[in-house]
Amino acid sequence: MTQEGGELDSLVRKRIRALRVAQGWSLQELATRAHLSQSSLSRIENGQRRLALDQLVTLARALDTTLDQLVETATDDVITSPTIDSTHGQMRWTVKADPGMSVVRQRMTEPPPENPARMRAHPGHEWLVVLSGTAILMLGHRRFRLETNQAAEFPTMMPHAIGAEGGPCEILGIFDRDARRGHQRDGDGGDAGAPE
Repeated sequence: MTQEGGELDSLVRKRIRALRVAQGWSLQELATRAHLSQSSLSRIENGQRRLALDQLVTLARALDTTLDQLVETATDDVITSPTIDSTHGQMRWTVKADPGMSVVRQRMTEPPPENPARMRAHPGHEWLVVLSGTAILMLGHRRFRLETNQAAEFPTMMPHAIGAEGGPCEILGIFDRDARRGHQRDGDGGDAGAPE
């Protein structure tokens, strides 16, 4: 076996054990779920038994993961630089594991619109956290005040807008593919104050 293969083998064994421990399962509990004997699982985790593909598939299912995730290796491109949109005060990162997801950091200075007609609705889901200052989230006919470190999560089919209260605020938002597309379609760089 090559050194690289040996490293992957060791990584997979550590990953199996770490996932089992994270679930709070004993060797016996995972062995039962994976239809293995406890001693076989113990030898797999300790490197005393060869890793067989069929056992890895069964273990991945029992651990509620996929074979791909169980055997994936780290890549060299773990650091991502943002795309900067100075006009709208935004920094945007894509999530490599799910290119449909975006993370956006935005500085806001304007309050949200009072006119409900200026709120937007589109397919998708958004999550945001206030990094500094105070933000106002308009969601349908409701108004939510978010202080630093408070978060909000909502379906974007609900008419929504966000803005600052009492001075600038910074938010970090996570958008699924549909929410991101909804903001990009609008094309004017804002969501009545919400991140694009």
